[in-house]
Amino acid sequence: MTGGGAEIRIGLRRIESEAMSDKEKIALFIDGANLYATTRTLGFDIDYKMLLKEFQERGNLLRAFYYTAIVEDQEYSSIRPLIDWLDYNGYRVVTKPTKEFVDSSGRRKVKGNMDIELTIDALELAPYIDHVVLFSGDGDFRSLVEALQRRGVRVTVVSTISTQPSMVADELRRQADEFLDIASLEKRIGRDIADRGGARGPDAQPRGNVALERRYGIRQSPPTDEGAES
Repeated sequence: MTGGGAEIRIGLRRIESEAMSDKEKIALFIDGANLYATTRTLGFDIDYKMLLKEFQERGNLLRAFYYTAIVEDQEYSSIRPLIDWLDYNGYRVVTKPTKEFVDSSGRRKVKGNMDIELTIDALELAPYIDHVVLFSGDGDFRSLVEALQRRGVRVTVVSTISTQPSMVADELRRQADEFLDIASLEKRIGRDIADRGGARGPDAQPRGNVALERRYGIRQSPPTDEGAES
């Protein structure tokens, strides 16, 4: 995986070629932590294959970026299987290490903000696209949305107002050209959290990478007789 800026600089010529289509040129920018918090609150998991398919059907999808911070000093990171899967299945994954600090109460905190990386990548890609779809409710992105609009790029913000409180900042929703409530996409890109275990009964043993399914909604195939997953 490469950083977002490096990925864009390496791929600009390829993007120019891909952008020759008459369809609207779309790029997805996914604030991973924010999207996870939003769908968890709504009670469903994202099927990331279906998410790509949904926006491929809406236009010429040039890029789909996924941003997340990772804890590098852990022996095993629960997010690693997700980012590896995304990286091999049509997404450009941008990561950076989290930072640890101690707050005023002496409690250990971990911080991992990807706003700057997402903003720089979106502005660099702006000359080559017509439409940015931003998966985040973070009000800090309002200035980015305004900057993209000044460059002639239409911006759709994807979050939800179906929860109490709303998961999207009012200033971000108002700045966007279009607001898309992700709750309206649930039937096309999601599945009910309660369906994770399937119809195998409450006493059945879990199959596949259940922890991964529970946290991220990646659809897993049952293991083979040797215990390997596809």
